[in-house]
Amino acid sequence: MKKIDLRHSLTAQIGIALLLAVVAGVLLHNQSGFVNEYIKPIGVIFLNLLKFIVVPLVLFSIMAGILSMNDIKKVGRLGLRALLYFMVTTIFAVALGLVVPTLLRGLIPTIHIDLNVAEAIEVPHRTLMDQIVEMFPRNIIEPMGSMAMMQIIVIALLFGIAMVHVGEKGEMARRVTLSFNDVVCKILEYIMALAPIGVFCMLTPVVVDNGPSVLGSYAVLVGLAYLCFVLHAVVVYSTAVGVIGKYSPLKFFKNMQPAMLFAFSSDSSVATLPYTMRCTEKMGVGKEISRFVLSLGATINMDGVAIYLGVASVFMASCCGIDLTVSQYFAIAFASTVASIGTPGIPGGSLALMAMVFASAGIPVECVAVAAGVDRIIDMGRTVMSVTGDASCAMVVQRTTGSTIENGQ
Repeated sequence: MKKIDLRHSLTAQIGIALLLAVVAGVLLHNQSGFVNEYIKPIGVIFLNLLKFIVVPLVLFSIMAGILSMNDIKKVGRLGLRALLYFMVTTIFAVALGLVVPTLLRGLIPTIHIDLNVAEAIEVPHRTLMDQIVEMFPRNIIEPMGSMAMMQIIVIALLFGIAMVHVGEKGEMARRVTLSFNDVVCKILEYIMALAPIGVFCMLTPVVVDNGPSVLGSYAVLVGLAYLCFVLHAVVVYSTAVGVIGKYSPLKFFKNMQPAMLFAFSSDSSVATLPYTMRCTEKMGVGKEISRFVLSLGATINMDGVAIYLGVASVFMASCCGIDLTVSQYFAIAFASTVASIGTPGIPGGSLALMAMVFASAGIPVECVAVAAGVDRIIDMGRTVMSVTGDASCAMVVQRTTGSTIENGQ
């Protein structure tokens, strides 16, 4: 019996839910009362479940990610160079994801989203220093109850780092953390199984309020995301491979085509790993470096996610008529950087992290349901970015270790 691929099945269902929501929204255009009373509440249930899992997901996934880096110390300079490269490219990715849609904000239409379906998060006017001070929690319970995501991230970082430093004494805490991380990811799978219904019930009222013209907004969102993907690959990866790796960027992208195409169709950087290793080794990267760097990158390097979280934040803020402040941009940048490292490798993981980023900046979390409609289309591009970024890192690390890269085919 052929095994059903849950990931592709779920994304197909979400796509169908999007189309059905448009059809239902058009047919029920004059029945807003019925839609608000019987359809929207189901969407609220899905949204509340998504909010419920965000805090434990971020808390345990970040701690688990730090614990998994414990082995990196054993590989010395190799691991440090790879991490430095991933950090620098992620910062560029987040910056690009914020700057490009901000410059092109005039192209973003306004979507009417009813913010009464759940409690909107109000963000008072604060200075940048106020924002930095508020990142640090006064206690461990309050941030979780109020979804103060910045403080939750700080808590996760402190506990994760401490568990690594105490060594064997922290083994029990380590096991409990990793166990809870698995449990939380499983709960997220349960919630995301409801995503098609949730997306339909959240999007139908949006179409009723805006009409089919709302689809034009999706085209703009997809276009902005892919524009940033291309710019990041052409500017950042080409420069790194050409200047540091001393390898022709044109040959790099040509030799990476098999891995990039498989990543685009499979929507999984982990599944693409054998193809990426084969492509980089063909370009002269040693097997030891290739396997270590690419395996590490498939886990923690998500430039595509970092870009899209920034793009989606600016896009949705503009759609809602929110003028982002400097402190909100800082919140988005910080949350997107950390979230891109802790992205769960399961269907819908990026949507939960998008809710976290939106909450950090005071953007209505309800907007996640709007973005979910085209998440599959954009996720294919995100995966290509992650795979390409991992390969470019392998090329750079190979060169900086003193090994020569054969310019291959």
